[in-house]
Amino acid sequence: MSELKTPYYLIDEARLADNMRVVDRLRELSGAKLLLALKCFASWGVFDLMREHMDGTTSSSLNEVRLGQTRFGGETHAYSVAYSDDEIEDVVGHADKIIFNSISQLTRFEAQSADIVRGLRLNPGVSSSEFDLADPARPFSRLGEHDPARVETVIDKISGFMVHNNCENGDFALFDDLLAKVEARFGDLFHKVEWVSLGGGIHFTGKDYPLEKLAARLKAFAETYGVQVYLEPGEAAITKTTTLEVTVLDKLHNGKDLVVVDSSVEAHMLDLLIYRESAKIEPNTGPHRIMVCGKSCLAGDVFGEFSFETPLEIGDRISIQDAAGYTMVKKNWFNGVNMPSIAIRQRDGTIRVARQFTYDDYENSLS
Repeated sequence: MSELKTPYYLIDEARLADNMRVVDRLRELSGAKLLLALKCFASWGVFDLMREHMDGTTSSSLNEVRLGQTRFGGETHAYSVAYSDDEIEDVVGHADKIIFNSISQLTRFEAQSADIVRGLRLNPGVSSSEFDLADPARPFSRLGEHDPARVETVIDKISGFMVHNNCENGDFALFDDLLAKVEARFGDLFHKVEWVSLGGGIHFTGKDYPLEKLAARLKAFAETYGVQVYLEPGEAAITKTTTLEVTVLDKLHNGKDLVVVDSSVEAHMLDLLIYRESAKIEPNTGPHRIMVCGKSCLAGDVFGEFSFETPLEIGDRISIQDAAGYTMVKKNWFNGVNMPSIAIRQRDGTIRVARQFTYDDYENSLS
């Protein structure tokens, strides 16, 4: 890969195929259908592989709906916190299910959505999120309807529900407990519909996750209410499949050993900055403790502090792990820092460059 200039995201199809095998197993054991959450990962260069193992896509905007229909296929579920008058016809035209966030939106666009399957998002008031920023059940949340009695008044206008209240939840017991709380609140309504999406955020591809228990719980839920269950994995589908490849540009010392690389947390792994988390570098062992910093002018543009077996030198390459979810969909042109290319290591080991970005892309993103 020496001919491909860093920075670049490197998607490993073999690792992605490993996750897809877990997806297949869960679908087989549970009867659930699994949709890729495009808000997390939308790199359509690997959709040919993923569509063989997933039932379609779920979206959060008109653009994602169109991408799901045109590039992925299968079922195309449309959801948005709010649709506007000038986009609703396009949304309906590109989707086979539309999930409204509120009763207000459902009734407002009842006529426009009359010819496709309709659903409504529910908010059970409980979630697994440890971050207030990402907690759909936070106080005063706008995400979904919380009153079963109000929902009952529009039950004849919909055929299903969506509940999304898990966030990076790798604990099956917690998932089980949360689902029981959802059932206690909305179970009577579930008996009256044909399908229920339980959203994403369930880390079922994680190491030692009890997949069989999850499958049995989903199957029992489906049988209890007579519904088709959907899951909407994002991170679970693509976890540990991708690295961000960077190069050391400079070395400094200011109380700690520092290096500056040709990438930026702010521009290329924004979620780390938002949630104040460290990047992942493996093996992260050795006597040399070094802070890896981004090249933007933001003072806090820092990937993290890591241990290395030998000191880093200018020109050394670093692979930042787990760089698929909420990265390529959020990358930006802050400081005009070069946008990482997107490369794919195919299952035969060859590297295919799927996308490279130029100055023209930067200029055209502005006005």
